[in-house]
Amino acid sequence: MTQARTKLLIVDDHPLVREGLKARLGGLASIEVVGEAGDADEAAAQLAALRPDLVLMDVGMKDVNGIDLTRQLLADRPDLLVLVLSMYDNPEYVNRAMQAGARGYVLKDAPAGDIIDAIAAVMSGGTFLSSAVSGRLFRSQTPRPVMSLRESEILGCLARGRSSKQIAEELRLSVRTVESHRQNIKRKLNLEGQAELIKYAVEHCREFGTTTPGA
Repeated sequence: MTQARTKLLIVDDHPLVREGLKARLGGLASIEVVGEAGDADEAAAQLAALRPDLVLMDVGMKDVNGIDLTRQLLADRPDLLVLVLSMYDNPEYVNRAMQAGARGYVLKDAPAGDIIDAIAAVMSGGTFLSSAVSGRLFRSQTPRPVMSLRESEILGCLARGRSSKQIAEELRLSVRTVESHRQNIKRKLNLEGQAELIKYAVEHCREFGTTTPGA
């Protein structure tokens, strides 16, 4: 008896990433890539039309981040399985993704076998975390205030030397909203002034998806 193939929907706002994933996964006997989406509206439409078993979800999308979108999709389809595929190994992202209902979290630079193993684990009822993610997640860390996903994105932009205007354009926010987030971050971290905020962002850049300032 032939085992049913996993019907997979890829959600990522970068067409080249989607093409790469389709090329990597589409040739597997156990997986059928039934569709792709580049934003939240496309994802919702594809979900209704194609009824996939599993969604491979990017985190860093511009309109609605993948964690919030995971929560939205699961509200409509509680039986849906979501596997997050991200460039960020920030433990806060991982925790928020799993709290939103994701069943796994895999890094985009992980070996191809990790994605395949993750899909198999999730489809069999389990969960999956990339080894680098689980190592960071369970490593002892100094407690600090929890940043929202948007606040973490803004800290990452600050670490890359972006101005509030540039951050607003990149994240599709108003400058006023960016400034409000900056004030909230300073309050949470008990920082005085913009210089301390930027210094903190640069020193902790790896936690916010940035390895080197200006990258």
